[in-house]
Amino acid sequence: MERVGVYIPGGRAYYPSTVLMTVIPAKVAGVPEVIIATPPAPDGTVPAPTLVAADIAKVSRVFKVGGAQAIAALAYGTKSIPKVDKICGPGNIFVTLAKKQVYGTVALDGLHGPTETVIIADDSANPVFCAADLLAQAEHDEAASAILITTSSRLADEVGEEIKRQLAKLERRIIAKQSLEQNGAIVVVTNMDEAIKLVNLYAPEHLCLMVKNARSYLDRIRHAGGIFIGAPEAIGDYTAGPSHVMPTGRTARFSSPLSVLDFLKVSILIDLSDKDLRSLGPASAIIARAEGLIAHAVSVEKRLEQLGK
Repeated sequence: MERVGVYIPGGRAYYPSTVLMTVIPAKVAGVPEVIIATPPAPDGTVPAPTLVAADIAKVSRVFKVGGAQAIAALAYGTKSIPKVDKICGPGNIFVTLAKKQVYGTVALDGLHGPTETVIIADDSANPVFCAADLLAQAEHDEAASAILITTSSRLADEVGEEIKRQLAKLERRIIAKQSLEQNGAIVVVTNMDEAIKLVNLYAPEHLCLMVKNARSYLDRIRHAGGIFIGAPEAIGDYTAGPSHVMPTGRTARFSSPLSVLDFLKVSILIDLSDKDLRSLGPASAIIARAEGLIAHAVSVEKRLEQLGK
């Protein structure tokens, strides 16, 4: 692609990690121009970590604009903001709905809703780690979803108590508490078959496997944005790559995490020899006539006639 626009959220927090996780795959793909739109801070500036990340990732330009108007500017262009071929990056509900409105005018990486994590754990899992990972997800915002599915009642009880202990020490404990109360859950299942069935139904953005022989279950997991084995989901947020921009809201059933492939497109090339035309031409003409598109058939048949001379 020639030009890509990346939306970097602001407001409650700033996300230099999203700059890196979105721009770097585009640059690896060879996109020559990547521009950023991000809402400024109350004092009118862009937070320094965001600008540093933009410099590291070799962003072409940064525009101080946020919300639905930023998406419109990237899609249609303004006197100062050029229109792009694709818009990437997460945002709030207004950003997401604006992206939905401009789809077709530009390409999109997806429609990203509140972030999600599901942990599958058995009796071998560490309850401290489980609780920490759930809270790491819950602190994003009140709409975030952090769910534990476990085959162990003992672990379920221990994680519940550990969440209370760790929550009391968090700076964003009010947000995390509301997230867990509104969208969180600890679910006890009979076996791993039930756990995997629930995961495939929910199709989470992030799936953490804290179970024995975790790799043996990978072939049965059909719907998940990113799968983490032996690593906290936060590693995927910041350093593991290829991107922390992943499908949410059950869209993992039909879409994938952002990657280099999102910034590449394919043109087919059909270069036929005379032998190829003799082989494919008659069938092409038959299908064209069956569809009533006689000129299509004739365009092939005339070439076949020429080859027959």
